[in-house]
Amino acid sequence: MRTPITEEDAGVLRMRRRQFGVFVLGGLIGLPAGAQQEVVVKKVRIGELPAIYACKGETRGKNLVIWLPGFSGAKEGTEGQLKALAEQGFVGLCFDPYQHGERRIEPNDQLRTRVRGNIRRFFWPILAKTAEEVPTVVDWCIRELGVSANVGIGGTSMGGDISVAAAGVDRRIRAVAALVGTPDWMRPGSFEPPGEPDEAAQKDYDRRNPLTHLNDFRHHPAITFESGAVDMQVPPDGGQRFVAALLEKGIYPKDSPLLRVTLHPGVPHRIDPKMIENAMAWFKEHLR
Repeated sequence: MRTPITEEDAGVLRMRRRQFGVFVLGGLIGLPAGAQQEVVVKKVRIGELPAIYACKGETRGKNLVIWLPGFSGAKEGTEGQLKALAEQGFVGLCFDPYQHGERRIEPNDQLRTRVRGNIRRFFWPILAKTAEEVPTVVDWCIRELGVSANVGIGGTSMGGDISVAAAGVDRRIRAVAALVGTPDWMRPGSFEPPGEPDEAAQKDYDRRNPLTHLNDFRHHPAITFESGAVDMQVPPDGGQRFVAALLEKGIYPKDSPLLRVTLHPGVPHRIDPKMIENAMAWFKEHLR
């Protein structure tokens, strides 16, 4: 039978536990640095870009993985993925895409109505402008967090679209995981009415659409597409045609292990847990 302890004794024990925790976190008792550390999520600003990042222990020397949300999502909604990346030893970071999260110019319901009313006019600029902001984010993370210059990027739906485009913008991106995303912004076969671009949106497409800029991928980033086999919103053949074109033009060697398209049977336009699992494994394999 345990002897009851006084409140004073309990207070001393709590203090000693806190002190012990500090010693462990500092690696002062012979345990590996970070072995007992929890994942920490921090909110930062990268210039004008609101962002959050998650890390377990020291950021210096680790690989950065940028993870982006789907359409009308915000950085806070990716916290689960960022923590999972941190548990795998990465620095996981998300910033609010153009016109999303803290950068919104209207309420979310109005954003959805406007963009879905003319996808090519209003969605293409979101994809292009966000992809072109990625180098600024990578620069900041290298300078302020001390991460490695070998970077991963991924995301869901819109976030996947942006991730592929960003790999064509920044050669430091070595691994990409696009979940229910596409490298073909035309999205032939989608049930969503595409609309028509204005002059500015057309320039965004002409500058950044991955399928029409194959030469931007000559640095050979490892790219996986995790797609729903019955996705009629973002048809999965976009990834297949992109991979086939890269191989046909000789940009990647034949049978390259750096290109993969996985179709998940019976899955429509939604995230299956296996997609997340595959993305995490892809980053672990190709970011070293």
